[in-house]
Amino acid sequence: MSLYSKVFNVLVTEGRSATAKQLAAYFGASAATVAARVSDLRSAGYAVYANQKTDSNGRTSTFYRVGTPTKAVVAAGIAAQRAAIAAG
Repeated sequence: MSLYSKVFNVLVTEGRSATAKQLAAYFGASAATVAARVSDLRSAGYAVYANQKTDSNGRTSTFYRVGTPTKAVVAAGIAAQRAAIAAG
């Protein structure tokens, strides 16, 4: 199973949230490679959000999760696509 499929299963199918570091440790990959697969998910049309959380020691971690985009986000995406088409 590819790393993309593994990340897809955790975030989309199972609906869990996780950091790139957690996913990297779980799947034996680098955090940068996991972040690239998350980017691939976004390119495939999934709304992957990066939420920052700060622990009691002041350390900030970014957790990925898949959610439903708001109407404003969808409208902004459509407007950006129309502008790109009009430009060229």
